Amino acid sequence: MKQIDREQLVQDNRQICIRMERLANHFMAEQGLSAVQAHLLLYVLSQGSRGTSLTAIHREFGYSKATLSNIIKRLREKGYVRAECCADDDRFKLLFATEKGEQVQAFLQEAALRVQQQVYGCFSEQDLCTLDRLQKKMLQNLCPCAEKTIQKQKEESER
Repeated sequence: MKQIDREQLVQDNRQICIRMERLANHFMAEQGLSAVQAHLLLYVLSQGSRGTSLTAIHREFGYSKATLSNIIKRLREKGYVRAECCADDDRFKLLFATEKGEQVQAFLQEAALRVQQQVYGCFSEQDLCTLDRLQKKMLQNLCPCAEKTIQKQKEESER
């Protein structure tokens, strides 16, 4: 059996992420949005009239709150998202899509679909199921509990 170059696998995964981001940025540029801005706007749109919070987005996607705050700030400046103080706590803000955000929803969904078609177009259903299963395994290996285990092992090896 052929020896797999794990370093090359890591490099390939990184290149896939970079190229997908570049492709999505290209499709989203028509609306003046980056891929990550579009992704977060679609999430805010999916929350509808109940809105969402920075903390909820952080939990959903794992981006740092500082990074999310900057992205949301740009979306607010462009008029796609608005923030309202929560009735129970003025420090807590809920995020909602604006009318402008709602107007680009179909475009964003179509652009996301185009990215998916470009990336996965040559895959069979079986290929996609296999990829899905393997990606879930990788994500499980990278979950926060795994990170704590790695940190603990590092600390023990330094003793």
